[in-house]
Amino acid sequence: MDMNQYLNMFIDESNDHLQSLNEKMLQLESNPTDLGIVQVIFRSAHTLKGMAATMGFEDLASLTHQMENVLDLVRNNKLAMHEFIFDTLFKGLDALESMVQHITEGGDGKADVSSIVSSLQSIVSGDFQKSGANAATEESPSKKVDKNDSAGLVLDQFQYSVLEQSISEGHRVHYIQVTISSESQLKAARAFMVFNTLENSGEIVKAYPSVQDIEQEKFEQSFSLYYITQKEVGELEKEIAGISEIETVSVVQLDQESLKQMSEVTAGLAETAAVQEAPVAVQPPAPSQPQSPAAASVAKPAAGKAPAAKAAAPTHNRTIRVDIERLDVLMNLFSELLIDRVRLEQLASEASNPALTETVEHMSRVSSDLQNVVLKLRMVPVDTVFNRFPRMVRDLAKSLDKKLDLVITGAETEMDRTVIDEIGDPLVHLLRNSVDHGIESVADRIAAGKPETGTVNLRAFHSGNNVFIEIEDDGNGINRDKVLNSAISKGILTAEQAAVMTDEEAYQVLFAPGFSTAAVISDVSGRGVGLDVVKSKITALGGNVTVHSTLGQGTNFSVQLPLTLSIIAAMMIQIGSEKYAIPLSSIVETAIVKRTQIRSVHGNKMIAFRDSHIPLISLSQLFEVPDFNEDEEEETEVVVIRKGDRLAALSVQDFLGQSEIVLKNLGKYLPNIQGISGATILGDGQVALIIDPNVFIK
Repeated sequence: MDMNQYLNMFIDESNDHLQSLNEKMLQLESNPTDLGIVQVIFRSAHTLKGMAATMGFEDLASLTHQMENVLDLVRNNKLAMHEFIFDTLFKGLDALESMVQHITEGGDGKADVSSIVSSLQSIVSGDFQKSGANAATEESPSKKVDKNDSAGLVLDQFQYSVLEQSISEGHRVHYIQVTISSESQLKAARAFMVFNTLENSGEIVKAYPSVQDIEQEKFEQSFSLYYITQKEVGELEKEIAGISEIETVSVVQLDQESLKQMSEVTAGLAETAAVQEAPVAVQPPAPSQPQSPAAASVAKPAAGKAPAAKAAAPTHNRTIRVDIERLDVLMNLFSELLIDRVRLEQLASEASNPALTETVEHMSRVSSDLQNVVLKLRMVPVDTVFNRFPRMVRDLAKSLDKKLDLVITGAETEMDRTVIDEIGDPLVHLLRNSVDHGIESVADRIAAGKPETGTVNLRAFHSGNNVFIEIEDDGNGINRDKVLNSAISKGILTAEQAAVMTDEEAYQVLFAPGFSTAAVISDVSGRGVGLDVVKSKITALGGNVTVHSTLGQGTNFSVQLPLTLSIIAAMMIQIGSEKYAIPLSSIVETAIVKRTQIRSVHGNKMIAFRDSHIPLISLSQLFEVPDFNEDEEEETEVVVIRKGDRLAALSVQDFLGQSEIVLKNLGKYLPNIQGISGATILGDGQVALIIDPNVFIK
């Protein structure tokens, strides 16, 4: 039988099972005595094993079988869950995800998972308890790992995305290994000189051992790092080798493929080292005891919606899987239909034929209903993005030795797939920022009179034609003075600019490129890479991000995004012979202003609006419209636009009315035009440019 016809179904269902396994494992970690959750995990693993065996992916089936053996002992009360068991099962899930991803990319799903299998087998046999007893007499794990730099140089999702994005933007990414002479008496000083040299012309994204360990000379003779720069390999080798007491230097430039391979290799080495060296207590703790002081709790749903421990009764879902490319084709065809509908409406009004007008009106109603159906087909719950965060937050909290709960609400909120595809990375940055900078350590929270477990709320909700995603923590809040002083020291602001800033304006400095308040550079933060990516990505999507914070109480990052990027409601305007569209989601109101009401403030035109003055921007002058002179007009039509809490007014010649338009990209052959986000085809066949109001409000 040809199994290729079932491959896509296998990949989709495997990803569903793996996501479910991750979620249930997180639930089990916070409630390790609930055998109902274990039953659900066991059944899901058993199904995945059967599917893999049927498709002929033996490595995947074999690893799942070993995990199944451990789960079978747990569900039959023959084995109590332990931190080492949780960590090993999570490593197994990561390996399964890598195998499925390899299959998705056309591979055979084979991988070297012998170290994980050995750990699982030692759990089944009980040998993992004995190895823990002998661990105290052996060399410490940190010293063993130091002997192999690659074993500790594992990239997390955030760091990998930064390097991958840097390569795609034309930067050079290097993997550098440096060995200091064994005769050196000042290893830390020599390492500092290397770091200082590199940071003058680039960014160090990840170093092993950590910067703190290097500063305290807790390393052997060598260290390694990932580095972003514009310099060539030879130039870097020459600079580093020129530092005194540097014995050897190895610099390798990475492309997308070699970065991926390097990341997989280092992850495998670290996995092997962790399995071989992980110290485990002789006796597992009682089930009622917490599994780890630094473990993040499982993502919690909204109040009143406690997670079900047992599997719900099977239901017959009346759904089918549809390839997303088919939906894209359907959307493109409907876009053409919408353009022709507008054209027909215009022709019918000119023809003054009652029968034609009636037919066109009926067709318009039907196509409007069809439009709603097509848009709903493209709507995807934000849960598809949110469901990967609990595991990420759990691992991050553990590495930072913090306790926290991730509370997710509104995961059923729907957005267009084109928006969903783009918001994952910005939310990763914001969550990492909340966990690292927002939530305090356990000791600091207790000293401040707070519960030792911090809370990060991730919520999504609709408001009008927008979706809001908020990330709120109950941590220490943002210290305005610390932010501004850091910005001044880095040359981002002048002292005069900082002195007149409001709190909201000061918080926006967080999104400046290269900004960071971290006192010490670590693997999680301190490089000044992160929130600027959030700002640029969200702005590119037609949204904006605002920050509210109370010192000592917490911080709220609110991201506003449009529901869809394909079909939008817009106000059509005209300037001379040119027509433009302004998205309704950005418009506050329209008005007519007399020339005598326009004021000049420091050379800038301003108009009075709601007990304040806002800037007036002339679109005819900005776009150099040749056949319209605004100065000859006695009255000026204006469109008041909003970006967050800021307002501005755009002066136009005429309003043509509201219309639903199809957003078309300007294409790769046209350069990025300031203030223009795309174009649309009107009913008469003309092309109208779509204005991006966010550009005009700084």
